[in-house]
Amino acid sequence: MTVHTPRERLNAEAAKRVLIFDGAFGTQVQNRKLAEADYAGDLGLAADQKGNNDILALTRPDVIEDITRAYLEAGSDVISTNTFSANVISQADYAAEALVDDINVASARIARKLADEFAAKDNRPRFVAGAIGPTNKTLSLSPDVEDPGYREITFDYLVEVYHQQAAALVEGGVDFILIETIFDTLNAKAGIFAVRKLAQELGRDVPIMLSMTLTDLSGRNLSGHTVEAFWHAVRHANPATIGLNCSFGAEQLRPHIQLLSKIADTLLMAYPNAGLPNELGEYDEEPETTAGLVREWAVNGQVNILGGCCGSTPDHIAAMAKAVAGLEPRTAPVPPVITRLAGLEPFTMAA
Repeated sequence: MTVHTPRERLNAEAAKRVLIFDGAFGTQVQNRKLAEADYAGDLGLAADQKGNNDILALTRPDVIEDITRAYLEAGSDVISTNTFSANVISQADYAAEALVDDINVASARIARKLADEFAAKDNRPRFVAGAIGPTNKTLSLSPDVEDPGYREITFDYLVEVYHQQAAALVEGGVDFILIETIFDTLNAKAGIFAVRKLAQELGRDVPIMLSMTLTDLSGRNLSGHTVEAFWHAVRHANPATIGLNCSFGAEQLRPHIQLLSKIADTLLMAYPNAGLPNELGEYDEEPETTAGLVREWAVNGQVNILGGCCGSTPDHIAAMAKAVAGLEPRTAPVPPVITRLAGLEPFTMAA
């Protein structure tokens, strides 16, 4: 049977082996010591652009292409777009709101072109995940301690923000929308709503990847949800993958990956930081160390896709690919059909 859709192709590849995601973009950009002029280009924007990594898809696409190529050469099966902050809320800090569509389309096309180039070389599928970050706003918490009911934005507005970005990423050719580094479950729900709205408009599946980030070792995100409660809250989205990223290194994420692996009936994608930051805020965990830690997850049948977040490099990804080569992929559980609800804690109704 011919496998057609990105979701079907990803599932087919994930049934064969542990797949490899990519690593950090931010630290790779920083390593290139770019000047403000590299970021700004000839766009004529009113604000200083240094640090606006997303806009490099327009002003220095060669940099983004070089980083993406390095991850593919390291063994990535799934690559992400450099669009973590490419939304109107985040780009407002750089007076670049009007360029959101252009940034996302350009970044997606860079990733798509390279993914197809590498797939053509060895006939092994490569996938593109359109990355959507959480923005710097939260729907669940008030920024004003004197007014707990106050919110800077509304749910409907955040849906519009996510919808715009997702539509541009799909136009650029991504296979999946990756809603990542989820610190607020309600923000994630706005993203899910936006992507499902887009799918309805397009008349086809736009598969979602979801990745939660933890704020403490107890295993909760900023809005207070445990890993299990978060899964119960988003399972209705039928995500192609669920997982954890950022927050901590692999050693600290281990118990939370174990838990999620037992309950999530979809592919599990994990991409931890390269350890914990040192006193200078830098990540110095060696590639072999990170690879050895995530290999334990694979050996225990707990993951389907592995990659890296903050501080990770193409060397980390290459070490992971080598460490898990030949290992059996995780088989998702088939949980019994019962009612599962979630506040900040999971709630399961007895059959």
